[in-house]
Amino acid sequence: MSDDPVLFDAVLTPNRSLGPRGFVILMAAVCTVSFAAGFAFFLAGAWPVMGFFGLDVAIIYLAFRINYRRASVHENLCLTREALTIERVNHWGEAKTWHFAPAWLQVRMVEPARPGRGLVLRSHGQDLEIGRFLTLEERRDLAGALRQALARACASCAPSPV
Repeated sequence: MSDDPVLFDAVLTPNRSLGPRGFVILMAAVCTVSFAAGFAFFLAGAWPVMGFFGLDVAIIYLAFRINYRRASVHENLCLTREALTIERVNHWGEAKTWHFAPAWLQVRMVEPARPGRGLVLRSHGQDLEIGRFLTLEERRDLAGALRQALARACASCAPSPV
């Protein structure tokens, strides 16, 4: 690793509005309602229906577990005078890394801005889209901050006049 100071460092993660405590409360409510409804069918003599309510709870739990697994995706951005390094970690924990020279890097917003579209980093004909899970406002803020950091990085690399 280089001894260059870090000029910009960010970790991009998807937003999840339901935290662990909320998930426990939600699952407790779903279990309570499913058990009560299933027990009512059991008392009415339709006991097999109770199993379907249990299956519903299991499917809801599984769907949330998959959703939380997908939320572990993140992107690390680290800018020094030498390079902008981007590391993307998928939901399986597999990482992929890209390196860009700051002097040649362009930061572009994908137009028209729509959900699921990110920022495009472009250098020497290579494009990399980052931050697809960010909101439009977050993407604009990131683009502005990254452009400022790139300008600082390029200014510090320029030779001083003699």
